[in-house]
This record gives sequence, structure tokens and C-alpha cells, in this order.
Amino acid sequence: MTNLYLIRHGQATTQVSDILRDEGLTPLGIAQAERLRDRIAATGEIAADVLIASTLPRARQTAEIIAPALARPILFDDEVQELRIGDAEGMHVDEFRAKFGGYNVEEFPFKPVATGGENWGMFALRVGTALDRIIHEHEGKTIVVVCHGGVIDCSFLYFFGMNTLVLPETRFYTHNTSITHWRKSAPFGRTPHWRLVRYNDDMHVRDLEAEVRIPWEHLPVSPKRDQTMTPNQPTVPASESD
Repeated sequence: MTNLYLIRHGQATTQVSDILRDEGLTPLGIAQAERLRDRIAATGEIAADVLIASTLPRARQTAEIIAPALARPILFDDEVQELRIGDAEGMHVDEFRAKFGGYNVEEFPFKPVATGGENWGMFALRVGTALDRIIHEHEGKTIVVVCHGGVIDCSFLYFFGMNTLVLPETRFYTHNTSITHWRKSAPFGRTPHWRLVRYNDDMHVRDLEAEVRIPWEHLPVSPKRDQTMTPNQPTVPASESD
């Protein structure tokens, strides 16, 4: 069984500023990452074998905050970065629009964000290639990748075999520090395949403005559901088990 957990970074400066420069997490982003760390430490729900992180500051900082709860060294990987914006880096959004005309991926999917940047197809190919490498290098393990919303979007394109040249009709809105969990297993002895276990699980930030904390240490970890059938177990039709 292979488990792949994709975790989006906490709220970043790029989300609240008009300057296209990644300067790491905002105070809220730090608090979100700390809540995730506390949740993982209390529940033990992610028994990581490998911890990988994007090298961009917002993902790097998030990984450094949650790493103690996972008890694994961080392996930094450039290939799970967000869409690369090239020469737009450091620009004010007004300057970016004036010089490069903005970025309209829906109408112009083959246009790079800016000189030296990526277009949508290039980005999706890079992420798909990176995910393919990671899951094969660490097959049979529990892998955690701290990355970006766009990377998580592309994981759906990769695992569901969707068109990667243009944006899909169905869109995603991945929350900061949310958990997306993919699992490859062979339920009931059938051919192994990937399943989406959960998406956008950010329950740990729901108590940020509450008077009480979520008591994670008292909540049960979800039971393992993908177990090999024994001869005494009843056969479950594919339509019911999937």
C-alpha cells in the first residue's frame, strides 16, 4: 500500500500582497501550520516514511513547522513548486499587467505567465512527472509532500488521467494547510489502483478563533479499510466496495 499526502502551505504573503514575491508565511499562515502540526502530533494519523517539500519559502516554512510531528528530515524538491512566474517575480501586480498583460490561463493556456515562466501545460507536465517519480521511488511507503494549490490541482489530472493541456472544466479550491490523501491499494485482492481518500481536510484550523481547542488527542484515528480478504470473508461486489 502506498499513501500520498499532499499538504498545501499556510497562508502566504503572496496571497495578501500586491507584490509577486514569496516571502514566506503570514502570521495567520504560521498559526495554521502550527495547528496542523499539533493535530498530527496528537492523532498520529500520518505515519510518514518520507517528507518532501517544495523549495519555495511558503512551502519550506510550512514543512519546517510540521516536521517535528512527522519525525522525518525534509527532502526539498524544486519540481513540486507552484507555477513558475519567471520575470514577473518581484513585480507589483499593476506593473505585471502592464508589461505582460496579466495571466489569463483560460483564454491563453499556452501563454507563459511572463518571460522565463511556465504556461499551464508546462506546469502540469512538470508536476505529473514529479508525482510519478515520487510515488515510484517511494512505492509502498507513506509519503508527505508539502506543496501548493496548483500542484494539488494537477494531482487530480494525473491520477484521473485528465487533459493537461488546458484547465479542466471542474475547478478546485484547495485550502491552506489542508490535507489531500491519495492511496494505492488492492482492496479485496484485486488489481492495485489509486483512490482519493480525502480532499481539503483543514479541520485543524476551525478552532483558530474559537474559545476552545479541538481535542485531537481524544479523537480516534480512522481505521484501516483496505485489508486483504481472508477465505472466510464474504466477497463484496466491485460496485459496492469502490
